[in-house]
Order: sequence, then C-alpha cells, then structure tokens
Amino acid sequence: MHDPKNDLPQDWMKDIPRAVAQAQRSLRTSVPDLQWRFLRENEWLRDEVALVHAEEAAGGAVPEIAHDDIVHGRVSRRQIERIRRRGCVVVRRVFDPAQVLEWNEEIRRYIDDNGYLERARSKAGLDKYFSALASGRPQIFGLYWSRPQMLARQAEAMDSTRSFLNRLWTYEKNGVRFFDPDRQANYADRIRRREPGDVTLGLSPHSDGGSVERWCEPSFRPVYREVFEGDLARFDPFDAEGRTGTREIPSPAVCSAFRTFQGWTALSRQGPGDGTLRLVPVARTAPWMLLRALMPDVPEGDLCGAQPGRALGATPEWHAALREGLVSIPLMEPGDTVWWHPDVIHAVEDRHKGSEHSSVIYIAAAPWCDKNRDFMARQAPAFLAGRSSPDFAPEDHETDFKGRATIDDLTALGKCQMGLRPWDQ
Repeated sequence: MHDPKNDLPQDWMKDIPRAVAQAQRSLRTSVPDLQWRFLRENEWLRDEVALVHAEEAAGGAVPEIAHDDIVHGRVSRRQIERIRRRGCVVVRRVFDPAQVLEWNEEIRRYIDDNGYLERARSKAGLDKYFSALASGRPQIFGLYWSRPQMLARQAEAMDSTRSFLNRLWTYEKNGVRFFDPDRQANYADRIRRREPGDVTLGLSPHSDGGSVERWCEPSFRPVYREVFEGDLARFDPFDAEGRTGTREIPSPAVCSAFRTFQGWTALSRQGPGDGTLRLVPVARTAPWMLLRALMPDVPEGDLCGAQPGRALGATPEWHAALREGLVSIPLMEPGDTVWWHPDVIHAVEDRHKGSEHSSVIYIAAAPWCDKNRDFMARQAPAFLAGRSSPDFAPEDHETDFKGRATIDDLTALGKCQMGLRPWDQ
C-alpha cells in the first residue's frame, strides 16, 4: 500500500503550507474507503454525543471518583471503563482543602509582592499560542516555580493519582515499555486566576496534542496508523505506541512532552458559570477530526483551520457535530482535580459569573519516558534559574522573585521527578 508519510521530506516544516497541501492530497488518495470511514465515524460521533447529553441530564457526563478510592484500590472496572470512554475524570479531595486554601493565599502574595502584573504588561504579546482561539485570552499567569506549585506537583497524593491515570493506558507491548506508569516527570505549567465578573477571557474549543503535525509529520503516523491505513475500529486513544516519539513544530506553549492526561488542581470553589472548564467528554474524537479534513468540501491546503504552532481548534464551521458535545465540568472544591486525555476537546467558559477568583494550578500526568526525560533535562536548568519553562514564552518573570521554590524545597521524589536526581538512588 502507498505510504503517504514518504511523500514529505524530513524538513517539511520549512515550507508548512506546501506540506499541508501535499499531505492532504496524498491522504485523500491513499486512505482506503475514505468516504466510508468518515461516514462511520460521523454516525458513531452522533450517537456518542447523544449519549453524553443523556448522561449529563441523568447526573453528569464527566466521571467522578475519590482519591481515597484510588489509594485503597476501590475503583471498579466499570468506573475505569467509563473513564476511558469519556476520556476525563474528576478525582475528588486529592489534597486537604485547608492546605489548598493556604496555597491559594500564598500564590496571591507571590503575585502581589513581586509585582507580577506590572512586569507582565511590559512583556505582553510574547505568548501567541492562543491567539487563533479567540473568544478571548484566558487569565493565565506565566508563573511556574512558586512553592505551592512545586509542593503540589511532588506530593505523594498527586503521585498516586497520576500513577492510576497512567495505568489506564496500554504502556507496554511485546516486551517494549513505552513509559513507566509509576514514575512521573513534573512538567511545569502555569496558574489560572480568573477574576470574578470577567466576560472576555474564555478559550474556544481545542485540543493540544499537535495541529497540522497530525497529518504531516511522519512521527505521528504510528499513533494514527489505524485511522489512515488499518482497521478503524481498532483505533485506541489509550494505546501509547508512537505517542512518546512524536515531533512537534517548535512554538511557545506547544507541549513537547508526552502527557497521558492534562489536568488542573482547584485552588478555589468553582463550577458551571464560574468561567471554568468545558469538555467534550469523548476520548475517541481524533479519527473524526482527522478524516473530516480530508472530505471533498474542505479546500485544498486547509486542514479545517488547523494552524502550525497553535492548538488544534474545533471550529463552528468544520466541527459543529463535535462541539455539540461540550459540557461544563461539575462543581469543584479546593483540593479536587480534573483530568482529560490529550485528544479530548476542551474549552473555558466565556463568562465568569461567580463572585470569587476561579483559581487553579495546571498539573498534568507526564510519565517517565525518553521524551519526558529529555524535556526534564531542558526544564531543570530553568527551574534552578527561575526562568520560564522551556515549552512556554520566555517571559522569565521569576528570576528574582521572593518566595520562589528552590531545590531545598524538593523532596527526594520531587528531585527525581524534576530530573535532578537519578531514579535508582
């Protein structure tokens, strides 16, 4: 069978528009039974979105479990199957609420005492990642190394939660282990602290696991081999084969690590209407999105609006059937966490109708693998110097911040997770 990945040179990123058009033409002729594949996925998505709406009406489409049940092995097989189907989960009470409220206050002081807002104004415009997603710009702070962030990342409760999530994946086949589910890489992300009453800082539906690379980059082909070349029914979004070897277009805020789940920890009480997270709780959406861009009504050279170096947007023009599945996450208390598969479409509500700040720490599940080990080698010097995490815009606000976490704040586990201490010690 013709393999379209061989049509593109390794340096295809030097002329991305040409590569996009070339990949699209090649896939349109090489994918077997293309129209049938898309029609099948379209019917499946329609039924799945209807099921999401039914579950939402019956009490909630986003699965919920307690951290205590993870620790004591009480999460049932049925619950696990539902998490894998929905591609998301709320894990309740990972942290003690009183501790989290102390962290929230410490972060507020960290922002105010170091004059973050004044500094940020002088560097406005460096972070362009979300510019194509406007319903507005989310109120996200380019801070990575506050003590509460580091303490939450390295906590034993976070470690056990992420191990559970990693083990929802197929991480080993035929003696080849793609990642270690019980060793974490502490991928440093930012803080959201959204002001009450805000009506401009939403985030349009998207996913973050690559944009045009999904069609163009040869290293993505093993991930989507069943979609483009094999048995479509066999595509499993939780199969890690190929996921740890992908190559992304370098860009500020494009994740170059491998995450089994994106996620955040609630620092404040927040729920529907509080300017918080929305999800399409369907794990298996990638085949529909990939095939949609190959349909005849999509102009040549246009992958349904996908832009290099940006999140992959789910637009009203091309992805209306998928966007119909958007639901808000349930009410979150301080110390609760929410997690979503990297393929899952997610958004942030346009309006914050609440009366308090809607605050979170972004903490993902990023298991130890070669890809993440290499990223930790780049991230660790940034931590030690207080520079921005290397995946994000080089704002470097924290180099002289008072109260910034240092290596002395790390436990032995935290040092391993940051690549500052070998795991075998």
